[in-house]
Amino acid sequence: MRSSLRRRAGSLIVGLALVAGLGACAPEERPLETASPEPSVEPEPTYESTYEAPPAYAIAPLTGEIIEPGSLDRPVFSAKIDNAPLARPQLGLDRADIVHVELVEGGSIRYAASWHSDLPDEVGPVRSVRPMDPDIVSPFGGILAYSGAQQQFIAAMLNTPVRNIIFDRGDDSDLVYRGLPRPSPHNVVARAAQLVERYAGDDAPRQQFAFADRIENATAARDGAPASTLSLRYGQVGQSGWEWSEADGRWLRSQGGQPDVALSGTRLSATNVIVLRVRIDFSPGVPQTLLAGQSGSGFVATDGKTIPITWSKAGMADSYRLLDDQGVAVRLAPGTTWIELVPDTGDATITAG
Repeated sequence: MRSSLRRRAGSLIVGLALVAGLGACAPEERPLETASPEPSVEPEPTYESTYEAPPAYAIAPLTGEIIEPGSLDRPVFSAKIDNAPLARPQLGLDRADIVHVELVEGGSIRYAASWHSDLPDEVGPVRSVRPMDPDIVSPFGGILAYSGAQQQFIAAMLNTPVRNIIFDRGDDSDLVYRGLPRPSPHNVVARAAQLVERYAGDDAPRQQFAFADRIENATAARDGAPASTLSLRYGQVGQSGWEWSEADGRWLRSQGGQPDVALSGTRLSATNVIVLRVRIDFSPGVPQTLLAGQSGSGFVATDGKTIPITWSKAGMADSYRLLDDQGVAVRLAPGTTWIELVPDTGDATITAG
């Protein structure tokens, strides 16, 4: 009996243990899952650009200087300028961009001056043209004022891309008049600013030379030999010179051993002096400097230094081509330029500095 009770009790304990085990394996209750909130997105920062485009600029075609675009959209004004003793000092010559010095009769010299970036109200004394002037001024185009000449030279000048303004002829004679207190023919004046305004629609000139960005990068300044003076002799009368002024940063002109001064009191000077050795033809009855279709030697002076060059000019309306001894185009410094057309029978002497 006792053993029966023991069996029943054991069975009960085993049953209770099974029930407890089944309860332990039941799935646990979990809380309901909820969607996670979207992470907040910071807005992209905005930046205001501080970059400023460099201002637009252009190059002055006769001087190589930096200018505002459109500020020189006008024709160049050129004039034949007297250099006889009674013609000095000249009016407005100190403000020319480019000045050519040419041999005329009697061994004396005369100027073909061109103004574009700095235009005076008046220039003078205005004199007559010579047979080389079409070659000199045609590359600029624009306007040329002169007092007349032999008919063959006037005809040649009229056959150029230049507007001819002749003293005492045509519709523009009101702007070329005798206005200097000097004896004739050394008293003719051209109203340069008014003539340019009258023909403001004419084309501006093209760039005439290769230019460096600043004087120290010009070919002569960079590669040339130091020089202090330049002595030039055209003939018995036509003698002139240049001396380098470190204080002014320019070449200062002399004539007859004396400082060459304009009517304004300003000494004539240049940033660049170009000396071209040229051939002269006397068959027209007056000296004719041969330029179109020609070539030769010479030198360029800039920043107190000189460098030898070869020059050439293909045709009447073509600019000069200036090359160094390596055949590379010579770069001038930005500024004014005087071009001395020295005969190959004359002298061009450089004094080392």
